[in-house]
Amino acid sequence: MAWKTLDEMGLASKVVLVRVDINVPVENGVVTDATRIEKIVPTIKDIMAKGGKPVLLAHFGRPKGKVVPEMSLRPLVPVLAEKLGCKVNFAEDCVGGPAKKAVAALAAGEVLLLENTRFHAGEEKNDPELSAGMAALGEVYVNDAFSAAHRAHSSTEGVAHILPSAAGRLMEAELKALEAALGNPTRPVTAVVGGAKVSTKIELLSNLVAKVDNLVIGGGMANTFLVAKGIDVGKSLAEHEMAKTARDIMEKAASAGCRIVLPEDVVVAREFKAGAENETVAANACPADAMILDAGPKAVDMIGRVFEASNTLIWNGPLGAFEIAPFDTATNAAAQTAARLTKAGSLISVAGGGDTVAALNKAGVAGDFSYISTAGGAFLEWMEGKELPGVAALMN
Repeated sequence: MAWKTLDEMGLASKVVLVRVDINVPVENGVVTDATRIEKIVPTIKDIMAKGGKPVLLAHFGRPKGKVVPEMSLRPLVPVLAEKLGCKVNFAEDCVGGPAKKAVAALAAGEVLLLENTRFHAGEEKNDPELSAGMAALGEVYVNDAFSAAHRAHSSTEGVAHILPSAAGRLMEAELKALEAALGNPTRPVTAVVGGAKVSTKIELLSNLVAKVDNLVIGGGMANTFLVAKGIDVGKSLAEHEMAKTARDIMEKAASAGCRIVLPEDVVVAREFKAGAENETVAANACPADAMILDAGPKAVDMIGRVFEASNTLIWNGPLGAFEIAPFDTATNAAAQTAARLTKAGSLISVAGGGDTVAALNKAGVAGDFSYISTAGGAFLEWMEGKELPGVAALMN
């Protein structure tokens, strides 16, 4: 992949603009989860070790081009200083006089955080004037925000066309993991796609059936595919109007030599609540007054065998209603199998998307996958085969 890394950039004594994603949860001015801040530490420390002066560009919330005091990045300064182990300065703007003055005063061994880029209406419009104003602050641009790379904004794409650019360590790790999973994977490749609705993942499914050897479909989406095969799913969550689309995807998969794996047995219940009375039935035998809430044990065994015959796994979405027991059983079991195979060195496993990360954390195996992406929208658009502007800009 033709993007530069920090190792290829001369950074000594240079001001390095670093686009980071530190859009962390804050309550009453206090950061409640610093995970995203912790993830950028290796990049910032590497830049400083190479003699560069890091100046951070970041967004926070959705101020829609206006200055919203509650969405200031200032409350993040103490946490950044703690995690980086150095002094972190703050500028009241990300362009213009306040930013230029703060950059000029930045000493070696210090970091500067600029105010929320989205306080400017031009940010989300990728306004050339705003991009030029940001670029004027630095000599090198580093993008370490894969999670914002699907947005063509001034701070994610515009600046990259003006300054010498590279991927930060987090971006580099993400791109390498994604290349290993779909770009140039070791076959056979299996994808797991779960979640509620086929309608939100048509592009994803259409792209995957042309690229993977096996496609495991779970969650409410699997119900829609069962409906497409003429199976009655009772009161289950299903998009009956998407049956033709599901059939089209199955035909495309057959033509591409991709095997679609649907559950042969399912767990059904009459009510959706924790510990609800339930039973396991064949996928084509859901009672009219019941709903499918999880894949059954035979389905889990089948998925496990598919994983064992695969060399690469990419996962997005749970297999059932994982939020409540016992309907998290299939997701937990499949995740544990993938983790075991990954630890044994026989499987490269890459997972991403909000529900996916939550499900793998719940199963206690997130740390055992080869790579877990916390980039929701960017991860999905990459899986859909779309070009990500923030990545493409680094390749020019």
